[in-house]
Amino acid sequence: MVELASRTREQPPPPSVVWEALTEPNRDPSRPWLELRDDEVAPEIVEAAKPTLVVWSSLWPDRPRDRIRFDLEPLGRACSLRWTLLTPDDPPDDERIGRLRYRLNYLINGELRYSFGQ
Repeated sequence: MVELASRTREQPPPPSVVWEALTEPNRDPSRPWLELRDDEVAPEIVEAAKPTLVVWSSLWPDRPRDRIRFDLEPLGRACSLRWTLLTPDDPPDDERIGRLRYRLNYLINGELRYSFGQ
């Protein structure tokens, strides 16, 4: 697997809460955060180990073999969350990687974070 992009940020809740949000993104209708675009599909859980690891299938139908890996670590009462976009295929061009990176960062370090009140 080739790493296309990665980012680490703090999330306000502990790893177990973030892990649940990543494994069941639509579980709480009062806090929707994974709102997909027309060119995206809901991810499937490829691998999970509570509360430190979640691996999603691709959000993008034209890149079905890509994976999104989430590594969670305790950080006081909060957690450190690293997302990594991986592919077994040839990487797309830099412009596309930039768009994918931006979208993941928006969803995880924006929408998911805001769903926790931050």
